[in-house]
Order: sequence, then C-alpha cells, then structure tokens
Amino acid sequence: MLAITLRGLWSHKRRLAGTFLAVLLGVAFLAGTLVLGDTLRANFDTLFTSVTGDTGAVVRSATKVDSNPASPRGPIDASLVERVRAAPGAAEVQPVADGLGQIVGKDGKVLSTMGPPRAGNWIADPSLTPYRIVEGRAPQADDEVVINKGAANDGELRIGDRTTIDTPAPVRVTVVGIVTFQGSYAFGGSSYTGFTLAGAERHLAGKPGQVNSILVKAAPGVSQQELVSQVRPLLPAGVEAITGQQLSDESISDINQGFLGLFRTFLTVFAGIALFVAMFSIANTFAIIVAQRTRESALLRAIGASRRQVLWSVVVEALAVGLVASLAGLGGGIGIAIGLKALFKGFGFPLPTSGLVLTAGSMALSIGVGLAVTLLAGVLPAVRASRVAPLAALRDVASEPPAGSRLRVLAGAVLAAGGVAATLVGVLGGGDATTLLTATGAVLLLFGVVVLGPAVARPASRLIGAPLGRLRGITGALARQNAMRNPRRTSGAAMALLIGVAVVTLFTVFTASIQASIRQTVAESFGGDLAITSGGFAAPRLAPQLATQVGKLPEVQRSVGVGNGRALVGGSSQEISVADPAALDGVVDLRMSAGSISGLRGRQFAVASSVADDRGWRLGQAVPVRFADGATETFTLGAIYDAQDAVVGNYLMPRDQWAPHAPGAADQTVLIALRPGTDLETGKAAVERVAAGYGRPDVRDRAQYTDSLTSVLDPGVSVVYVLLVLAIVIALMGIANTLSLSVHERTRELGLLRAVGETRRQVRAMVRWESVIVALFGTIGGLGLGVFLGWALVRASASGGTGTFAAPPLQLTIIVLVGAIAGVLAGLRPARRAAKLNLLAAIASE
Repeated sequence: MLAITLRGLWSHKRRLAGTFLAVLLGVAFLAGTLVLGDTLRANFDTLFTSVTGDTGAVVRSATKVDSNPASPRGPIDASLVERVRAAPGAAEVQPVADGLGQIVGKDGKVLSTMGPPRAGNWIADPSLTPYRIVEGRAPQADDEVVINKGAANDGELRIGDRTTIDTPAPVRVTVVGIVTFQGSYAFGGSSYTGFTLAGAERHLAGKPGQVNSILVKAAPGVSQQELVSQVRPLLPAGVEAITGQQLSDESISDINQGFLGLFRTFLTVFAGIALFVAMFSIANTFAIIVAQRTRESALLRAIGASRRQVLWSVVVEALAVGLVASLAGLGGGIGIAIGLKALFKGFGFPLPTSGLVLTAGSMALSIGVGLAVTLLAGVLPAVRASRVAPLAALRDVASEPPAGSRLRVLAGAVLAAGGVAATLVGVLGGGDATTLLTATGAVLLLFGVVVLGPAVARPASRLIGAPLGRLRGITGALARQNAMRNPRRTSGAAMALLIGVAVVTLFTVFTASIQASIRQTVAESFGGDLAITSGGFAAPRLAPQLATQVGKLPEVQRSVGVGNGRALVGGSSQEISVADPAALDGVVDLRMSAGSISGLRGRQFAVASSVADDRGWRLGQAVPVRFADGATETFTLGAIYDAQDAVVGNYLMPRDQWAPHAPGAADQTVLIALRPGTDLETGKAAVERVAAGYGRPDVRDRAQYTDSLTSVLDPGVSVVYVLLVLAIVIALMGIANTLSLSVHERTRELGLLRAVGETRRQVRAMVRWESVIVALFGTIGGLGLGVFLGWALVRASASGGTGTFAAPPLQLTIIVLVGAIAGVLAGLRPARRAAKLNLLAAIASE
C-alpha cells in the first residue's frame, strides 16, 4: 500500500504543487520569524555582555521607579568614589555621570536617532568601556566632547568643529574626537557624546558632585561576587552594589521583556495568520484531489484495501507533502529573516547586523508546525476518502458534496450568532470581562463564518456574479454558474482570502480609529495655535528655557512646556506629565470634573477621572509619591479632569514640585497661544527664530501638530500591511490551485463548450471571471468581518466602550479593488490552461 501511495503521490505532483507552495510559504515565514528572534536575542546578549566588559561591580542608587529591570536610577554622591576605591579587591574605579544629549548637526538641527541619544563622561580605561577613539583625542576641557562616528557622518561634523549638545539645555562644545562602538559606527540606532567628568556632572547629572553610578574593576584573582561583598559595607543606605554580570542580565531581561518580546510576538502572530490561511488552501486542495480520485479509492477498496489503509494512504500523502515543503520552508525562512531585517531598516527600525542564528529548537518547531498544519488540513478529506464504498468504482459518483449539510448550517448559525452576541455583550457590558468576552466572541464568530461558508457561497456568488451576466453576456453567466455549482469548493477557496482580508481590515479600522480619537481629543482640548516638538528616540527633549523665551515674544499670549517622567504614585510606577498648571490652563481645556488645574498649589497633583475611579481616589486624597532620587513625599489630589488627553496623559504634576527631584528634566512639547490679532504665519516665524537656538525643533500649527501625533502609527501600519501580503499571496494561490484542479475536473465540459462555438478567448474570460467572483466573495466577506471586529476592538479597548470608531472609506475601497484585481491575477494561469485544452481530447476524456 505504501508503494501505491508513493506512486500516486508522484503521479499527482502537479496537483499538489499549490499545497506544497502554501506550506512552504507559511513555514518559511514562521521559520524566518524564529530565526530573526533567535538572532536578535543572541546579538543583544553578546552586545550587553560586551558593554559591561571587565566591570566587576556597579555601585548605583537602590531606588527604582520603573518596572523595567534596566531603568535609569537617580544620582548618587560622587564622594563615594573614594570610599569604593578603598575596597581591597578594587583595581580600578571610574565614576559615571550619564544621561541624554542630542547632537546638533552642522545645519543647526538636532540629529534624529532611532536609539537613545546617550551622553556621559569619557572613560579612558578600555576594559570599562566599549567605545574606542579612532580620530582625534579624549576631551580635556569641559567644553570638549567626543562623538560617535555615525553621528559625525550624519551631522557632517569633523574634528575641531563647534556644535551644540542639547542636554536638554544647549551646551556649546568643540568636537575633539570620533569614537566607534566595538568597531561599528553606533550602538544600535543611538548616538553618543563623551564629556569630561566635570562637564558630565554639570550638564547631565544635574549638578557637580553627583554621578549616576560607579564602575569597579576587580583585582586579579578577585571574583565579581567577592568584590561586591567587599564594596557593600562601604555604602550608605539607599545605595547598592551589584555585579557586572547582574547589570548585563538586567539589560538582557529588559530587552527581552520589552522590545524583543513584543517584536517576537508581533511576528509570530502574523506567522500564525499565514499558516492559518495556508491551512484553508491545503484543506481545499486535498478535498478536491480526494474527490477527483473517488473511483480510484473505490477500486482500492474493491481489490481488498481496508478503510484504514485508504485513510492512511491520504494521511501519508499529506505528511510527505508537509515534510518536503517544511524542509524547503526552513531554508526559505533564512531568506525571509534577512528580508525582514531589511524591511524594518527601511521603515526606520534598524536591527543589529550580526550573522543569523538558527537553533535546533526553531528548526524542530518550524518543521513540526508545518507537518501538523498539513496533517490537520488533510484529515477530513482522508476520512471522506476512506468512506468510499467499493461499489462506487462501478458507477458514476459525485466528486464531492455540493453544499453543506443542514447540521453544518445549523452549527455555523449557532456559532456565528453566539460570537456576535458574546462580542456585543463584551463591548457594551463593560467591566473586567470585556476583553475576554470580546475575544471569545471574535473566535466563535470566525469559526461560525468558516462553517457557514458553503451555505452562503451560492447566494453570494449569485449576487456578486449578477452584473457579469448583464455586462459579459454568456461568458459572465457561465462564470457565475460555475461559482454557484459547488458552494463547498467556492467557500473553501474564498475562506483563505476572507481571513487575510479580515485581518487587514481589522488593523486598518483599528488604526484609523486611534488616529480619529487622537484628532478628536486634540481638537477638544488643545486651544492653542502652535506647538513645538522635536523628533528622535522616544520622547522629544526640549529645554524648559525654550517655553520661557517663547512666552516673552510680543506675538505670543501664553507658552507652556509639557514634560514627562516616571515616579511611584501610590506604590505603582506611572508616567507623569509635568507643566506649569496656571499656564497650561490657558492653552489646554481638560474639562474639569473636580477642582481646578490653575488652582494646584504646593504638593498637589491632578489625575484623569478614569484613574481616580480605578484607584478609588477622591479630591483631597493623600497619596505618597516616590521619586527617582529616592525622596518620598506625600501629595494631595487637587484636581480631577475628564479629558483623555493626548498631550497631558493621566497624571499631571506642577513643574516646581518635580524639578527638585529631576534637575535635568526636559519638555516633550511646547504649546503656544498667539495674541489675538496675530497672524498665524507671523507668529510661527517669530517662534521659529527663537527655536533655532535650540536645535531647530519643528514648529507646527494645530493641523500639523495633530498629524504629527497620529503619524507615529504609520510605520507600524506599513509593516503590518507588508507582513500580511504573505497571507494574501497564500490565499490567492489557494484560489488559483482550486481553479486549476477544477479545470482538470471539467475537461470534458470545456471541450463540449468549445465544440458548440465558445472561443479560446471566451474560455479564458469565463475562468478569470469565476476567479473574480470567488475573490470578491472572500474580499467582501472579510471586509464585513474585519469592520465588525475592528469596531469591537475599538470599543473594548476604550473606557466604557466609548472609543472613537472610524472606517476609512478610501482604504476600504482600495481593499475591495485589490481583492478584485487579485482574483484576476489568480485566474490567469488556470484560464490559460483551460484555453489550451485540445478540443477532441477534452471531449473524449472521462
């Protein structure tokens, strides 16, 4: 029986080509995701391990206000350097005063980086720093710096050039050296500036006599643990010592929990979508092949093969295809990993460029998933083949059931109705179960749509194909009838595309809704005319002095800077906005629920009403706040506002209360209200002249400012669309494969049509239009499903189910047009094959 199976597999290899490609692409994407994830993990592990170098111990503040393991700590007293130097096992001690410093290029504009603009004191000992001077010398005066080669190239800066470092206050410096990071031009996408220790203390640590940490190199024969045990007794309360390995582990854990974890999850989700879509194509292909070989299966039963043997024959065939395709997909995954790195670099997210890492676990998982998906998709057709009666070989039998049974229709209707009901209850009901109910409803609805597919395919094909009968005459009518003839097959071919389009639509709607929500909140709360923002990594960094100087312009009525930072508020880490409440109240309308923003005095702060409700806070509530410098103070809740503002966020604290604990704090945005009667262009020009001295940050009007807040989503959306192209390509291959097998099955029918006068051109058009009907069925169904699930996601993710919903008509229209075009493309090859059939041979075929 095995020999017969393998011979049958070889004889039907052309029919299985589509299945092979679907599995190959799905596994290749999964393997590429895993390879890229393994590579990034290995790269970052090596990178952070090498950064610590020969550091035996690190002395730093024990206060942590962020949940990330490697979050920045507050400063410590520089006098501890001499204490640590007295430790018996300490061979070298280097104080570190570091922070962020944006480099201004030769054109006077701050360099935009995709990594943090790192700055600190230059460390001469090569065993304690990964940076090496390749041009010039180390800084010797407080106004001298070294910068990394990547930043020097981007900013067109050379040795001896005068430039500015925004710390965030602008500091005029001379570039005296160019450095590299372990031979590369930069550490990831970041920049680096090295000051003297005195310069770094003054500009980065906040004030002289403070540093951020102390690096200690162990003497020969002293382990890191021994060194730490010798250093700890010398430290005061609030200061801790850890090993260099612990510091490296924290950084690795931080990147794994944060960026790398999200990155891997993001890619794995789309690999799963691609494989899920591939499963529909595989199942449909096997169903058609098994149905077309009904007489063959019956003959095997007639000559003595058992039902179990026929079942295993199809299963072995599926496993063989899955194994070969998975092995090929594993090789293709390496190419996809390289392509994904290039893709993310093109969208502005450069990744480490070290060689690829392929682990045994990733190989086993990729092949295992490929086999599982192929086997799962082939099980039902295999069971159907095993049920063929031996006498079926002696008579004509239907290739496959034309439509779903009543039980299937009933089950699909129950699943779909239950899914819609659960989704609506989850969205509109609110409470802690909102997300779970919505997700459960979405899954039930998805399965309901799949199960109901054959029941809907016939009326949908009739409706979609109706215009073709009028526009394309007999050719369009035949294409419509062909799509209606076997609803199960039409549904199976369309389902893969339906799922892909649904995911595309869901992300389109969700992103458009977020952007609409941002636009609405800015329009409702921002009452100013201009805003100053600065590009770069994470939050922009603007000197607080900028808002003060802008506020002095005769064209400006009010100017307020808004910064942010983190602190432990009531025991939990929170991001806090910082501003002058009196000035803010004249530019931003926060729609007060209780208290007054302008009335905040002393140790008072304000929160959004959603936070107050969640934490059970009321006006006058006393809340402990612990700052990064280790200080803990009790604040009183002085105001509660309703606006879910894109500028202010959920927590707001007066600047005069924040500044003593974060002397180097920067502004994220400067909001400006012009004096009545001042022309917008005149006011903007005046503000730009002042901003030119601070690295030329962008000065935007209201519309431009709103666009800048929403545009941060654009790169992510572009990446999503590119990644989902693979899923849609797999779906189109499924349609093409279904049509090709259908053409093979209808060989005699096509020959008869040619015999009664249909031309080759009409045959091609008929098959192409049938492909378009199937594709539009999948596209329109996916569009409706995606819009509904997008609406549910928007409502569920918003407080109380009141999120702003937006379904962009242009993008949705484009999705429908792309679906139609995709249908034409999917039908090209089957149409050419149908038109090339020999007329007499086709009529004579069985």
